[in-house]
Amino acid sequence: MTNPVDPAVLTVEGVSRAYGERRAVVEVDLTLEAGRITCLLGPSGSGKSTLLRLIAGLEPVDAGVIRAGDQLLSRPGHTVAPERRGTGLVFQDYALFPHLTVLDNVRFGLGALPRAERRVRAMAALGRVGLDDRARDWPHALSGGEQQRVALARSLVREPAAILLDEPFSGLDAHLKAGVRDALTAALRAAGAAVLIVTHDPAEALMIADRLVLMEAGRVIQSGDPADCYDKPTSVATARLLGEVNALPVAVMSGVAATPWGPVPVPGLGEGPAWLLLRPQDLTVGSGGPEGAVVAHRFAGHFSEITVVLGGQRLHLHAPGVGPREGETVGVRADLTRARVVAG
Repeated sequence: MTNPVDPAVLTVEGVSRAYGERRAVVEVDLTLEAGRITCLLGPSGSGKSTLLRLIAGLEPVDAGVIRAGDQLLSRPGHTVAPERRGTGLVFQDYALFPHLTVLDNVRFGLGALPRAERRVRAMAALGRVGLDDRARDWPHALSGGEQQRVALARSLVREPAAILLDEPFSGLDAHLKAGVRDALTAALRAAGAAVLIVTHDPAEALMIADRLVLMEAGRVIQSGDPADCYDKPTSVATARLLGEVNALPVAVMSGVAATPWGPVPVPGLGEGPAWLLLRPQDLTVGSGGPEGAVVAHRFAGHFSEITVVLGGQRLHLHAPGVGPREGETVGVRADLTRARVVAG
């Protein structure tokens, strides 16, 4: 099948979308590259699913443009229909037709091809997701993970330049999620398409993304390599999107932040109030550090999560084994090589 869009790149430039007074997406720039998985991460209401719908052509843009190669897909007053965009869309609820077999669901979008070719291509797509042996089954006979893979096969069969997935793993049981995630990720990478996955799960995003895009209140607040986003957050908000973080108020003077564990150089950061960011695993219990009182203890198996009040601030950290209990006074040490200081 000839694809109507350039498979090399899909770009979103200055795109906005509002519903009355509520601005759901605000001046977003985004690039999807062939063969790479981009994860769009944010809390509920951050605008990530709306942005996916704009890219898919399910809604018009109020401002900005969306292009696939040289083809204009969206601008105010102009929206190319979803089926003409060369994109595959996998919904959160899979959207399989209950009255069609697995095979017929997958070949549904190939109506312009001869029947024999449709079957060959549909079976090949099912093979890529490991379900060619379930071709004659009905959707209700499949597990949630298998239905998800059928939905992906239905998108892959049309050889789209871009594939968009909205919370693809949210409806799966915890014991199924890892296996389905690995299978789908492998199939997506093999397809070579530009992939956008919307998720609210930071661990999931970090594990599968080649590029992260973090959203809050309709805006992109940071994007880049997953490790860089995790280790070098640009604000307290971006740090918290990727997991628990301790944010301590500090003061910056002459390029140095004064912290309870000593000075931290912060070249380029202006003088004044700032935040010292430390993940729980960057803090340990031990002598030689400033002391605080343990006010909470949660045993988690090979480690314990404890809360220590230090200088009026509550810190969450991990201690090996059972760890100290409530009421104990402990020293807290910090790995300042892992610390990040951001503007207050």
